[in-house]
Amino acid sequence: MNTFLRNKGGYRKLRVYRLSVIIYDLSVIFSERFIRAGSRTWDQMVQAARSGKQNIAEGSKAATTSRTTEIKLTNVAKASLEELMLDYEDYLRQNNLPQWDKSNPRTLKLREYLKSEEFLANPTKFAFAMNAEEFCNLCITLINQATYMLHRLIDKQQEQFLKEGGINEQMYSARVQYRKSAENHGYHVSSDRSDRSDQSDRSDKMKSTPQGSLTLTKDEDAAPRQGASVSEQHPSAPSAPSTQDQ
Repeated sequence: MNTFLRNKGGYRKLRVYRLSVIIYDLSVIFSERFIRAGSRTWDQMVQAARSGKQNIAEGSKAATTSRTTEIKLTNVAKASLEELMLDYEDYLRQNNLPQWDKSNPRTLKLREYLKSEEFLANPTKFAFAMNAEEFCNLCITLINQATYMLHRLIDKQQEQFLKEGGINEQMYSARVQYRKSAENHGYHVSSDRSDRSDQSDRSDKMKSTPQGSLTLTKDEDAAPRQGASVSEQHPSAPSAPSTQDQ
């Protein structure tokens, strides 16, 4: 049977998710080694790193029923990691440590290492041997890679939304295809909709006479129309005597 709900949630296969997990683990170690325990910065860095990882996962799972939520959460993940990168940059600046630029030989060497299977297999191998300068620049480089991937992912999600639409459009399309398929096989599919229930409610309040005229039910004819005579209001009541008869 064809369905309109697509299987989503394969976030664990995404390279950007794997990087976000590494960034989270490294940020926890960095905070424990270089940030005063219990400080606001310690908590913010760990929570921002966790938010990046969690929102990638939640956005991927939400894609089953909401493209809008998927894009929104992926963007939240990107924003969280960018916030975390600012914390690393602040640490370098406040402690008079250099931030390596793109052309720095150490940056180029670091990028090659981050692409290797050795790093992916054991990303925290040197986490307790690096000094604060090396640790911050490693995490900044990782975050730059992750946010670039998330930017590309958001572009792809928007493109899919434009091509396939949201869940309501997919439901409607699936319904149309189902009806066409059923009719091609000789079956009749009712086109009645639940939003016609208000019409049936109104019909319950009206009754048809044998001559085809309509009469109101008791709850509607209880209030006489304004300006009507007594006889018009109640046809069965006797008319008031005229002055001539008196």
